[in-house]
Order: sequence, then C-alpha cells, then structure tokens
Amino acid sequence: MASFLVAALYKFVHLPDFEALQAPLLACCETHDVKGTLLLAEEGINGTIAGPSAGIQAVLQFLRNDPRLKTLVHKESWSDKMPFYRMKVKLKREIVTMGIPNVQAETMAGTYVSPQEWNALIDDPDVVVVDTRNDYEVSIGTFKRAVNPHTTSFTEFPQWVKEQSAEGGVLHNKPRLAMFCTGGIRCEKSTAYMRTLGFDEVYHLEGGILKYLETVPSEESRWDGECFVFDERVSVLHGLEQGHYEFCRACRLPLSAADKSSSHFVEGVSCPHCHDKHTDEQKQRFAERQKQVELARKRADRHIGVRVELKKAAKEEAMRQKAEAAATATKAGA
Repeated sequence: MASFLVAALYKFVHLPDFEALQAPLLACCETHDVKGTLLLAEEGINGTIAGPSAGIQAVLQFLRNDPRLKTLVHKESWSDKMPFYRMKVKLKREIVTMGIPNVQAETMAGTYVSPQEWNALIDDPDVVVVDTRNDYEVSIGTFKRAVNPHTTSFTEFPQWVKEQSAEGGVLHNKPRLAMFCTGGIRCEKSTAYMRTLGFDEVYHLEGGILKYLETVPSEESRWDGECFVFDERVSVLHGLEQGHYEFCRACRLPLSAADKSSSHFVEGVSCPHCHDKHTDEQKQRFAERQKQVELARKRADRHIGVRVELKKAAKEEAMRQKAEAAATATKAGA
C-alpha cells in the first residue's frame, strides 16, 4: 500500500505579512517529516507537499489555523515513494508567475465548472477550450479539442492571447472560453486576466485536471494521455495512479518509452529534447553525477537529494557550534 500522502494546494488571498509566515511554516513541515515546495506571496500560497498522512494533516491544520486560510482546499493522492527530496518554503512576487501586474485572481477569476459538468461544456463547438499549461506538459496529455498555446512558460501566455485575439486567431470573436490546468491555479489567474480583456463567458475546471482524473470515470473521460505533475511521480493517470513517464535528469522534461529508446538518450546525461542543448563540459558533469547515482543504486542507497541534506545538516551543526561558542564567551566574560 502507498505510504506517502501527496497534497496539492493553493489559495489566492491577501497576505501582506507573507514573509513572516516562511519560518514557522518551514518549521512545521520539518517537524512532521513533510517535504515538497510551498510558495508564499502577497497574493497567497501555492505548492505541493508529501509525507506521512498524520504529518500532512498537521501542516494543513497549521495553515488553516490562520483565519485567512481557513477555507484552503487541497487535492490528495498517494505515492509508493517520497516524491520530493527536501522541504522548501519560498518567498515570491507571485504564487504563479504571469508577469502582468494587478491581476486580481481572488476576485476576478472566471466561473467554476465541476468535473461532472466539464464534458458538456467542452463538447460545445462554440466553446474554445484552452490548455493553459506549458508545451512539455501538454505533449503527454490533454483534453480533446483543446488548443495548445505552445508556451514554454506561463509568462508567454498574455502574448499568445494578444496574437490569437487578432483577426484570424482562435480567440477572435469567441467570447466563450473553457480553460484548464493541472490543479486550477493557473486557470484562476488566466481567467481573471481574460475577463480584464473583455471576454464575456470565461469558465475554468474546478480542481483542475487532477480533480477530473480523480472523480470522472475513465469510460466517460474526454482526457487523452497522462497528466504531468511536478514531482518524482512525473505523471498520473485516471484515479491519480502513477503514470509511465520518467524525468530526464539533464533537462527535467518527461520521457516516454519511445524517448528512452532514442539514440539521443543517455541516462542522466541527455535525451531527444536536450541532446543538443548542453555543452560537452556539462555532459561530462552529468555523466559523473549519473555514475554516482548508479554506484548508490548498487549499494541500495540514495544519491539524488542526499548532498543537499548533508549541506543542510553541516550548516545547522556550524550554527549550533557558533551559538555554543558565543554562549561560552558570554559566560567567561561574566
């Protein structure tokens, strides 16, 4: 049975003191053996964490103890292995970076559509269905009829909207839009942005693709392929079961079985997506890292992520020794 609970969460809410929340939130996660990444910004919180069930529940309760996050919702799935190597709580300008100032997702987001009602909406030929994710995510799975903006980052989305709103574009004179993303956060911001541009009927999938795959039976599904996730599971299927993709350790893009059979694939060093994008020096460094990974694998040990943990432990020990030295000096002076 899977032993690690994975929780994806976000909430757009005004957090003017977000910087002060970083240290206690990180301490809570570490106390309860929870790992992953959480982003804090003045506009809210976003991230995915994993750990023992009791630990995840403790962190969620810690967050909801803040009255501003009392209604925070999350999506759960399970993993056989810990999908993260460390815990990070980062301070950001935006919890999902679009690069457009003053997009009020908290108050201006489009109309939620439940997973149960989503099929009827996207089956309507008058509705333009837009995948707001990046191209590498779309490449392994998306909804039928969905338009792929072919962006490499969310910051490129506004330019795509501008181009496609012009005469001849897929958005020109198309007031009805259905937008979706992995967990819902990019859609809240993108639908709010579309409404500021004057689009009249803007809808987005409540809970994102993950909620759809969790709740809609596969025989009724309009989803093709797998859903990319930003952790070591790489992709998930219906029922949120782990998918069939792996990460390229050189570029972090998802690899299919066909990708791994390519002559450009060298485990840990290159793949069909990045074989011509790294220098010989970089590839040598990747090869040495892979060698260490394989040696650790033979020892039934873990290599990836260990160095960071060792550096953290060394830093904590140095701080402890410094504090002890300061205390000793103070005592001697007294």
